[in-house]
Amino acid sequence: MKTKTNAFLSTVFLLFLFIASNSYGQVYNPVSWDFSHQEISENRYELRFTATIDETWSIYGMDIEPGGSVPTSISFIEQDSYKLIGNVNSPDAEVKFDPNFNMELAMISGVAKFTQVVEVLSAANVVVEGELVYMSCDPTSCLPPDYVDFEFKLPGRKEDGAIEPVADISFDEEAVTEQEEIIAEEKPEKAEEKKESEQSYIAKEQEQGSLAWEFVKGLLWGLLALLTPCVFPMIPLTVSYFLRNAGNRAKAVRDALFYGGSIMFSYVVIGMAVSILFGADTLNMLATSPGFNIFFFLLLAFFAASFLGAFELQLPSGWSNKLDSKAEKSGGLIGVFLMGIVFVLVSFSCTGPFVGTLLVEAATGGSVFAPAMGMLGFSFALAIPFTLFAIFPTALKSLPKSGGWMNAVKVVLGFIVLAFSLKFLSTADAVAQWGIISREFVIVVWMAIFFLMGLYLIGKIKFAHDSDLKYLSVTRLFIAIASFAFVFYLLPGLWGAPLTTVSSFLPSMTSQSFDVSKSTVVSVADDDINKIYVGKSVKEGPHGLMAFTDYNEGLDAARRAGKPVFLDFTGLGCSNCRRMEASVWSNPEVMKRLRNNFIKISLFVDDRTFLPEEEQFVSNALGSERRIRRIGQKWSLLQAERYGTNTQPYYVILNHDEEIIAPPRSYDTNIDKYIEFLDYGYNNFMANSPD
Repeated sequence: MKTKTNAFLSTVFLLFLFIASNSYGQVYNPVSWDFSHQEISENRYELRFTATIDETWSIYGMDIEPGGSVPTSISFIEQDSYKLIGNVNSPDAEVKFDPNFNMELAMISGVAKFTQVVEVLSAANVVVEGELVYMSCDPTSCLPPDYVDFEFKLPGRKEDGAIEPVADISFDEEAVTEQEEIIAEEKPEKAEEKKESEQSYIAKEQEQGSLAWEFVKGLLWGLLALLTPCVFPMIPLTVSYFLRNAGNRAKAVRDALFYGGSIMFSYVVIGMAVSILFGADTLNMLATSPGFNIFFFLLLAFFAASFLGAFELQLPSGWSNKLDSKAEKSGGLIGVFLMGIVFVLVSFSCTGPFVGTLLVEAATGGSVFAPAMGMLGFSFALAIPFTLFAIFPTALKSLPKSGGWMNAVKVVLGFIVLAFSLKFLSTADAVAQWGIISREFVIVVWMAIFFLMGLYLIGKIKFAHDSDLKYLSVTRLFIAIASFAFVFYLLPGLWGAPLTTVSSFLPSMTSQSFDVSKSTVVSVADDDINKIYVGKSVKEGPHGLMAFTDYNEGLDAARRAGKPVFLDFTGLGCSNCRRMEASVWSNPEVMKRLRNNFIKISLFVDDRTFLPEEEQFVSNALGSERRIRRIGQKWSLLQAERYGTNTQPYYVILNHDEEIIAPPRSYDTNIDKYIEFLDYGYNNFMANSPD
């Protein structure tokens, strides 16, 4: 028992250690390359390209469908001194769903070996040069494509049978394997040291906020679960058990606090178990699986049918009865702990959908502690009132008696759970790219569900277990008004309104058949603003917002216009960038500021277009020499060198001296904070402008 307690305390300690950690927002490379060669026959050599890939990360195969990741490719500078024999031999890739691109892709993990056979043609020593291109992703994000220059020095061509293989280029398979194992062991340690040395306050703040939000979501779900019929009957059971302490206030407080702690412990253990057994990455992959999302949709629809009265859902009564009897016999703190277990079991038939949904939602956050934090908030909301009932058992007299109102609560929850289940159905459709569940479809179904819920609340429709509604209470009237109002709120969404309050539960705006937001932006276009966006790099972006795609050209335009620069590091294949553009930039206040207050520069770090030859250069900025040939490389290097991060999206506001005038932001869909960020940068610029 002591060992289990210590393990639990250690896990809790790691939770707070994680929150206090500073290892966020850094320039991070999860893939290292090793180059070697072996003579396989006279004048023929096998060139080996070995990638050691960090755990949870992957690179991609050499044959990738359009619209997905950048494939791994190896290109050689053609010379007369050697010739290629056949094509590059790539390792086996596992075809699986990639949530970053919402499609099936060939992915390679662990240690990957690519080989190419060359034949030496020149009598002089030969240098084989070229470029290797790859892209690395984990289940939640991708880094920009990386370009690695390679060079193999081979001896000149030998006359037949004249010379033995050169010793210094001999290949020892066991030695190389051992070296790869050492690299695989050392690299995570080096990467961790690098992460600890390159901290980002902004990213740390967002991660802490994410865990805090999981707690708040759990708290809200817990408050909602308190209204379920399975939780309410535990009140008299709790009161009857703790009436024995009515004459001893100190003992009543002790037992009540232990009772609440037992409830919280039980739920947090569920969250911890899910986190430890599966891990955040596995949960994230599971949460984006079409099969899992369809299963969860059907499960929630099953619970909704039960709440609406189709059938009664109960756990075996023997489980709770046996624990209840043991609690009565045990007494003391053991009995109180068993009462907490009874509470969890009795209520689980109603709290199950809330617990399951919360765990799935938390898992997609990418943090191993998110499910546990969500369960902490959920159990806290459940434990507080029952702890108070245990301290003051006579408070039961002031509670309403169970009756028809409880069945009404159950039916209303059935409507809500049914509406929420569509989120998982639409996720499955988006992941599998079936194109069946559009944004309008979900909005229309929601409108029907909440319209029927309003009719139910005012007594126009009834279910089998409902009692007659003699009069309409004020509470039912207010909830009915809210239900009908929500239907009217959803209506503009059929024409492309962002519906920011519920946007995270709806399919992407890209599935919207008709969107008036873009035409609205264009119709109110200011000719003076449009005159600023003139140049060879100008491009129309989301919602009709114009942007420069060249840094220097955009900076010059900002100086001419007398406006600050809004620098947007983005990517052609960046899914989080698209989410920000759909959910945050679509906000009218955000659009107004981006359009009127800034000169926007969007730099695509995965643009593989070659730079003109006179603009190509060699950089030593990041500790290793690399040749910058492509546009995306140039912008990725700019981001990493100046701002110390290589993740997208990344937003920076600059003055004309290229100085940061507002704390940069990355992926965060909080619209109010984004507006604060824009206003802070603009006001700072205006306050210090020489004009």
